[in-house]
Amino acid sequence: MTVSVLIVGAGAVGAFYASRLALAPATRVAAVCRSNYKAVAANGFSVTSPQYGDYEWIPSETFASPEEARKSSIAWDYVLVSTKALPDVSDDSELLVGLVGDKTAIVLVQNGLGVEAPYAKRFPGATILSAVTVISAEQTSPGTIKHNRWTRINTGPYLPHLDDGRGPTPRDKQAVAQNDVFVQLLSAGGIEDASAYSHSKLQLVRWHKIAINASMNPSAVLSAGTPNGAMALDPELYMHLKGVMDEVLTTAPKVLGQPFPREFATSEAILKSTQKNTSGSKPSMLLDWEQGKRMELEVILGNPIRIARAKGLEMPRLQSLYALLRMAQENRDKRKEKGKL
Repeated sequence: MTVSVLIVGAGAVGAFYASRLALAPATRVAAVCRSNYKAVAANGFSVTSPQYGDYEWIPSETFASPEEARKSSIAWDYVLVSTKALPDVSDDSELLVGLVGDKTAIVLVQNGLGVEAPYAKRFPGATILSAVTVISAEQTSPGTIKHNRWTRINTGPYLPHLDDGRGPTPRDKQAVAQNDVFVQLLSAGGIEDASAYSHSKLQLVRWHKIAINASMNPSAVLSAGTPNGAMALDPELYMHLKGVMDEVLTTAPKVLGQPFPREFATSEAILKSTQKNTSGSKPSMLLDWEQGKRMELEVILGNPIRIARAKGLEMPRLQSLYALLRMAQENRDKRKEKGKL
């Protein structure tokens, strides 16, 4: 029996994982492309990787839009979404209308907190798998993917009813089973560091990554383009980054009602590792700012603040970063609009 996978948002991360999933036996992997459609439709993807070598991958189908994918009438077992999460700009769950069937699992490989909610609202009967990845990859030109080193990905079923005391439902077992199969596909594709987590542990992973993203990404923008490694080596910025991380890492257990597992890295360990990063690579939020694009402020900063505030908790360091960057983005966008007049 063939497993059908559709990638929505086949940029660097989506295309890389798609190329690995396609190696799993009896797996058909298609892609919805945007700006890179012409290049991929003509030649597929070219991937370079120190871990997996250099190789080419041609999707089973390449679609220019979700509408084209809908017209194919293919029943998808998994729809993997790897678009940037910009709820202040658009609701990307709308892209999946007509693509999600009774047995489809939606896999969200996106940054931030609260990314699952729009999909759960639009597709209340669908399985949603929440995924957190640590990966270094970029699309250097349309259809050309440069994978650097990291390939860790954790996935878990999104079962929010377990958080408010409603208890398990009959559909939970199906969600867990679909999550296990997806991780098996990743493993078959050579992703050794792919793990199946429970709902609660996966949400802890999301908060733990927020500690990294909410400290590094905004600070890289506000410090006028300083790479993560350089920030971690600067004494004052080190204190700032550690303060933001610790604020998140102490708030999350109060929000979720459980502590972080002991194996999760401390702020000191994260920063010590970051100090060794001499690549000069820039975080995604900085790249978006430099390119004049909207940043993932809401899911990385706004949603954590609102989720904590609903529990009576404040995160003043995150709130300061959010307020400053949101206003900077609004002022920049206003200047761009005036320039068009």
